Amino acid sequence: MAYFDSDGVQIYFEEHGKGAPVVLVHGFASRAEHNWGGAWFEALGQHYRVIALDCRGHGKSGKPHDSAAYGGETMGDDVIRLMDHLGIKRTLIMGYSMGGRIVTGLLMLHPERLRAAVLGGIGAATAAAPSFDRKPIVDALLAENISSVKEQRAREFRQFAEVTGNDLKALAAVMASSREDFTAEKIAAQKIQVPVMIVIGTKDLQVGNPKLLHDAIPGSKLVMLEGQDHLSAPSDPHYKEAVLEFFKSAPT
Repeated sequence: MAYFDSDGVQIYFEEHGKGAPVVLVHGFASRAEHNWGGAWFEALGQHYRVIALDCRGHGKSGKPHDSAAYGGETMGDDVIRLMDHLGIKRTLIMGYSMGGRIVTGLLMLHPERLRAAVLGGIGAATAAAPSFDRKPIVDALLAENISSVKEQRAREFRQFAEVTGNDLKALAAVMASSREDFTAEKIAAQKIQVPVMIVIGTKDLQVGNPKLLHDAIPGSKLVMLEGQDHLSAPSDPHYKEAVLEFFKSAPT
């Protein structure tokens, strides 16, 4: 368990196990321990050196309240800086939800640093049908009390943020930050060569179309977890089995 300075923001990370590195990037309003703690650290740590960070704005990492601190690919840059800090040239990597979006950015901008990538709890939208509006979620996170939040999805985000004990103003800044939406068309144009596996619950309706994402990444593998939604999927044992098998087959 340690910290490092990533362009002026303290980033917390922890390590488990030994072997080839695997970097884990958690979802929005979560943190490393909440997303991966226990079962994931144990399953992967038996075979790999597992490195899990708290993304900026989350958990034990620094929490700027200025949305500019999260703009562009800043959160992906934190992952690359963490790898540099630890002397890791190439890694296996898995991101869930927001973490999946961060890893998608790394696949497009830093493919040479990745051996293979798992995108969990994520799909894709098209340019004609962009992803959901983030403003209601920002408003919900900044509301004085959750009772005033009427929009269902925004209310669910606020509830989850409260359960995980995160800084609501920092999360609002993350959600309000200026960053590009990776549409299926933009991802396809990159012609991603890194091996990719997409994992998502069949009842996950929050994150776009996983088949669009699958089609946008040539040769990618799509694993649908029967009966799982966005919150329950990470604990599905089939998810862990699929990841272990996929990483085992990754090129060195």
